Amino acid sequence: MSSLTFILGGARSGKSRRAETLVTALPPPWSYIATAEAFDAEMAARIAEHRTRRAEGWETLDAPRDLPAALARARPPVLVDCLTLWLSNLMLAEADIAAAGDALEAALRAHPGPVVLVSNEVGAGIVPATSLGRRFRDAQGVLNQRMAALADHVELVVAGLPLRLK
Repeated sequence: MSSLTFILGGARSGKSRRAETLVTALPPPWSYIATAEAFDAEMAARIAEHRTRRAEGWETLDAPRDLPAALARARPPVLVDCLTLWLSNLMLAEADIAAAGDALEAALRAHPGPVVLVSNEVGAGIVPATSLGRRFRDAQGVLNQRMAALADHVELVVAGLPLRLK
């Protein structure tokens, strides 16, 4: 597996399962950096589903906002799931998104790897109705482009099927 792999896909496309498959093909222990926060019962159920799907051998680090620090602590191989929630958390906290992207790039360059990043491809849908939604879509598109440029390997997952882009 490449040192940095970037997995993109839509909601429920199978991108997380694909990322887990790539990481678990390597010897354990595996590091899982989770960016989600359970603000309601539905999100708590989604997080629980992800946790039960993972076998023994995973160490979970929660990093809803400080992803670079979590990467510095994580032992390889690492799965980051997902950049979409991380960006959303940062935007809601009114963080400096460009600086956060720079810090993430620096952390990825410094990490011994391998690292697998998961993110949603958000540009194929309708134009969001709100200003915040449009800003998020645009920022996610820029972040995805930055990560794809940095990555050694990029895949798009559609209906559970990976398509190699890079």
